Amino acid sequence: MTSEELKITVEKALDEIRPFLQSDGGDISLVAIDNDKLVTVKLEGNCVGCSVNQMTLKSGVEMTIKKHAPQIEKVINIA
Repeated sequence: MTSEELKITVEKALDEIRPFLQSDGGDISLVAIDNDKLVTVKLEGNCVGCSVNQMTLKSGVEMTIKKHAPQIEKVINIA
């Protein structure tokens, strides 16, 4: 998978989880993919101050991205 294909795949994964975040007044955007292994995202809206955003990041976002792109090792959020 090329870097561009990986970006498209990760965006599709984010599109899958985005409605759940938006239903709570939040959102997410892709910032970068480094070395085809590390995805950096930015949680937005109500997700920024949410007390469970790290759980959402690991259990929801990271799991969904890895389902679509198993080569991804980690997903991090920039504040």
